[in-house]
Amino acid sequence: MSKHLKRLVAPDSWHIPKKVKKFVSKTAPGPHNAQAMPIGVWLREHAGLANNMKEVKQILSQRAVIVNGVPARDPKIGIGVFDIISIPKIGRHYRFQLDMRGRLSSVEISPEAAETRLCRIRNKTIVKGGRVQLNLNYGANVLADNTYKPKDSIVLTLQGENRFAIVDHFPFAVGNPAMIIGGRHTGKVGTIVEITKTAGSVPNRVTLEDTNTSTRFDTIDDYVFVVGRSGYIPGELNLEAEA
Repeated sequence: MSKHLKRLVAPDSWHIPKKVKKFVSKTAPGPHNAQAMPIGVWLREHAGLANNMKEVKQILSQRAVIVNGVPARDPKIGIGVFDIISIPKIGRHYRFQLDMRGRLSSVEISPEAAETRLCRIRNKTIVKGGRVQLNLNYGANVLADNTYKPKDSIVLTLQGENRFAIVDHFPFAVGNPAMIIGGRHTGKVGTIVEITKTAGSVPNRVTLEDTNTSTRFDTIDDYVFVVGRSGYIPGELNLEAEA
């Protein structure tokens, strides 16, 4: 299988020049799907910290780039929505998210904000001993109590002895703000107005009110990522970032 893809067919969400070269790195299997941007592409095309893949590999070999609290070693590993990237040697920290056009972009944040990350609960299971395990959107699992529900969002710590401890909880509920991460409304931010449950395997529908235009739109619940609670969004969460 090819390790590269033609730039012309690269996801539009990567927001990279399509005609300057023929090929670009393909996203390796990992915590996100193929739409996630390879860390090497971000370092070269967006951060401007490398001119070519050789320099990308040199940077990563020095364990200089930390993704969600872990040094990144593979230049093709994907980074996606609300991943935290830290580069301690230059004192910079970034949150990866969607801009208003649905493109992946990095927003510079403070060192304090880089100590936690926002995660979405995909589902939960009961493991040995009757404990509840939360299965998160990027492949990780954490143990918790039974107060959390699928599609809720939680805030996890990324550093220290209590790494992966839950420090905040944003329920998937009417009145809470959310970002749309899929479909034709990708990148929009709005307040959940109504959740319509449907029978069978058909996804539930969610109606939201756009934060900028106050117009209403609907999407399926799988595309809704809760980013706060009524009247509160975590500091420095720049939901109007442009790439």
